[in-house]
Amino acid sequence: MAVPKRKMSRSNTRHRRAQWRADTPRLVPVTLAGHTYLVPQHLRKAYERGLLRP
Repeated sequence: MAVPKRKMSRSNTRHRRAQWRADTPRLVPVTLAGHTYLVPQHLRKAYERGLLRP
């Protein structure tokens, strides 16, 4: 793991942390029992297999 060689100022640390943003999950339509639901793309297969309920 990289180790900083010098102390970073507080303003630089906060500015760097502010760049990390979470993205909203992409929603895809899934049809279950005749109803269409919008579910996150990475959970689509779990919904189709019946492991999760909408």
